Amino acid sequence: MKSGRRFIRLKNYDYAQPGAYFVTIYALDRECLFGEVRGGKMALNELEEIVAESWQCLERQYEHVEIDERVVMPNHLHGIIVITDCRGGSRTAFARTASTGLDQPIRKPLGRLIGAFKTVSTKRVNVIINTLGAKLWQRNYYEHIIRNENELNRIRAYIAQNSAKWEFDRENPSVRSVNQETAPR
Repeated sequence: MKSGRRFIRLKNYDYAQPGAYFVTIYALDRECLFGEVRGGKMALNELEEIVAESWQCLERQYEHVEIDERVVMPNHLHGIIVITDCRGGSRTAFARTASTGLDQPIRKPLGRLIGAFKTVSTKRVNVIINTLGAKLWQRNYYEHIIRNENELNRIRAYIAQNSAKWEFDRENPSVRSVNQETAPR
């Protein structure tokens, strides 16, 4: 049976290797749960704070992770996650490699890190809004491998300006509904 799910990751790419990744994660059905944009700035709500804290928690939980720029929007999160070349520590798991016979630190790949974020944030949000077991996030996420410093700076600027451009953003349900009303029939 052929799955209707499209695979969007690069084939044969090691998403556990050191590098910077631009990630976008959408709320289930792109529902606006995490606050609203007022005057070009995100008006925080309790759920947005939980999502932001859960994202930041990745850096504290995993020694090989650094969190760069991020923004939580009403129905999605944009963030830059950096997987570093960690050398191990008290929170690092190790495994013996067959090729060298030495213990090497195990780095969670990007997908597992996103899964950890989704699990933690979903559980915390569900406790707050009393929806235990409910899904919070869409199944997949979008990622872009950041290849150089110029690209990193361009993406940082995009993230920093995201709230100010919300009134024109295609992810804004108000923009989508206006575009649908004015579309030729």
